[in-house]
Amino acid sequence: MIKKEVFIGFIVGLLANAIGFIIAILIFGSGETIVTAYRQSLAQGFFSKLVSMGALLNLVVFFMFIKQRRDYRARGVIMATIVVTIATFLLNYN
Repeated sequence: MIKKEVFIGFIVGLLANAIGFIIAILIFGSGETIVTAYRQSLAQGFFSKLVSMGALLNLVVFFMFIKQRRDYRARGVIMATIVVTIATFLLNYN
């Protein structure tokens, strides 16, 4: 039961981060497609900034789970944020 709750939080955290990333691309992109804006962000070195803005949505989800007293789901969101942070670090500095 606990593992299921953490897994649900993890998936929700990944989805929230992806949705936040897409919203950041749409807001700060130059009106091109999402794929083109993604490639440009990697080439110009501001990919990690877009991912950081996408992670702001994780903050909202985390506090929503805390308010609903779903602590294990909140742990999953934190785990997803850590995984995305490590992946972004490896993509950016490799």
